[in-house]
Amino acid sequence: MTGGPVLPERFRHIAIEGPIGVGKTSLARKLAAHVDAELLLEQPGDNPFLERFYADGRAYAFQTQLFFLFQRVEQMQALAQPGMFSRGVVSDFLFAKDALFARLTLADDEYRLYTQIHAQLAPRVPRPDLVLWLQASPATLIERIRRRGIAMEQAISEDYLQRLCDAYVEHFESHDDTPVFAVVTDRFDPLDDPADFALLLERLARFDERRGLLDPDAATLPPSPPRR
Repeated sequence: MTGGPVLPERFRHIAIEGPIGVGKTSLARKLAAHVDAELLLEQPGDNPFLERFYADGRAYAFQTQLFFLFQRVEQMQALAQPGMFSRGVVSDFLFAKDALFARLTLADDEYRLYTQIHAQLAPRVPRPDLVLWLQASPATLIERIRRRGIAMEQAISEDYLQRLCDAYVEHFESHDDTPVFAVVTDRFDPLDDPADFALLLERLARFDERRGLLDPDAATLPPSPPRR
């Protein structure tokens, strides 16, 4: 581990989540290197339907979603094996995001079939100890997507990104399985600004609640749902 605040031992698996273009993978790489953890990344390039989905979402949504579902189950099951990832894990995805995207992209009949398959697979997947939820406005996301220049992403619309951001808010409003720490990144840059990264680490080192927020503009995180 490099210098800086030490993250709590209870955060053995940190999952970084958020909409397309928000910087999940880059921050996962940086955080994993800092805390000397294993890095577990999504493999979107392995999905043979993804490029076709971006070109014609209606025709290829179901195939794309099922491929991701099975891929993520396989990746996450490795975490449940004794002795695996003993140094801790930082991942750039949360398994629960698969259902979020499915609800957003699938037709009703496809979604009903998807939920039946998902219900059979979800119990096999371990939960992370902490979710870092990266947020940004659709305008910021569009600019970042354009800048990173992945060809199949260039047709993504600001309207789709707004619906995706709204879906994340709706998901985390009812999410109480795992502590969630939200980071608003429109004007906060833990990737390229050492001071911002240090502040993020310092806040995580002190985080001992169910919900947390780091936002220079002091936006509010949706309240935690009542405990059952």
